[in-house]
Amino acid sequence: MREGSLEAPVRHPLDWRNPDFYDEAKLDAEMRRVFEICHGCRRCFNLCDSFPRLFDLVDNAGDAEVHGVESRDFKAVVDACTLCDMCFMTKCPYVPPHEWALDFPHLMVRHRAVEAKKAGVPFALKQLTQTDRNGKLAGAVAPLANWASDEKNTLTRPLLEKVADVHRDAHLPKFHGKTLAMRAKADPAPVNTAAPAYGKRKAVLYATCFANYNNPAIGMAARAILAKNGVETEVVYPSCCGMPQLEQGDLEKVDRNAARVATALAPWIAKGYDVVALVPSCALMLKMEWPLIVPNDAPHRGAVLDLAQATYDVSEYIVDIARKDGLAEGLQPLPGGVALHIACHARAQNMGQKATEMLRLIPQADLKVIERCSGHGGSWGVLTENFPTALKVGKPVANQAAKAGKAFLASECPIAGPHIMQGIERLNGEGPLPEQLHPVELFARAYGITV
Repeated sequence: MREGSLEAPVRHPLDWRNPDFYDEAKLDAEMRRVFEICHGCRRCFNLCDSFPRLFDLVDNAGDAEVHGVESRDFKAVVDACTLCDMCFMTKCPYVPPHEWALDFPHLMVRHRAVEAKKAGVPFALKQLTQTDRNGKLAGAVAPLANWASDEKNTLTRPLLEKVADVHRDAHLPKFHGKTLAMRAKADPAPVNTAAPAYGKRKAVLYATCFANYNNPAIGMAARAILAKNGVETEVVYPSCCGMPQLEQGDLEKVDRNAARVATALAPWIAKGYDVVALVPSCALMLKMEWPLIVPNDAPHRGAVLDLAQATYDVSEYIVDIARKDGLAEGLQPLPGGVALHIACHARAQNMGQKATEMLRLIPQADLKVIERCSGHGGSWGVLTENFPTALKVGKPVANQAAKAGKAFLASECPIAGPHIMQGIERLNGEGPLPEQLHPVELFARAYGITV
């Protein structure tokens, strides 16, 4: 095996039910093995803050070697990892099938799993990541919840920072009392029988916790686009995919969520429906993470594998329709152009720049494509100690978007978009700002669809 092998990266399952997985001495030995290789390579220095922290730790040790670093100091490296997967997918020459078999993100997950088993997930963070419960409770009092969580609210945000460790300046998603599932049920989308794809496809939209509770417009836009293109759709939302729990190392909870969602979607797959995930992180979980986490002897293992094969990212699905069937007529140019951020978890799906391909289907497409981490990292980026780092990591993206001067800013990741906007605001001051929308919302707008 040569360094820099061109073979496709391979991920090994997370053996989280094996007692050795939680053995602290074995974990420490693996951390040191991996960190020794990373310190000697340094290709990932500009991806996130984990690697600069690691290199500084080692460089400042007695003889500038990993063995001089105290094990307790590794936590700072682990805490900076956002699980974006970019080191594994785009940078590291030592991922499997290389004999050194590095998987830095999954090593960070293992460290967090050991921490969680030993001391539990911190209370405030555990509450923050209960997306289904929070969505239901906040949705019931959406105007009040949105008022209290607004970063301009100088009365409540300092209190939230103190109680929940959420930085007072970090943008938080809004809530809606009428979820995506409710809206879809009340507003059936008529299918265009004249579209080239009519009768050839039917799809289940996996709503995801974010689109269901925080931004139903993404799902309604996707549903309208597919209906315009002759695709019958159903909106289904059994539960969150468990990505927030993966970030905290709660792999048992991820497995339970996988069982719930895969079991609920199995009858639809059996009836020939494709599954379309509305958020890249959730598509990544369904396609790639769950098959590595759900044990081989789990009763829902087969359903998880079937779901992985049936799942598309929403941009990927629209591009697939365009390639194989052809799109319905009616797309019109978007004046002013788009600064398009390619989300890390879309890149990690190893499917190419599907959002770019989708928006280039719009006549006279004017795109500035930005393929770099926004720095947000899910719930990680809103925490008090992380938000300044999230802005720092995302500053190159904000810089490129601001200099592009486009009318629209779009990111496949619905929490990265507002975060990038916060970076642009800090660069532009009182200057003009682009309109921030999801790529699917822009595609719907090009069709003249309003949701």
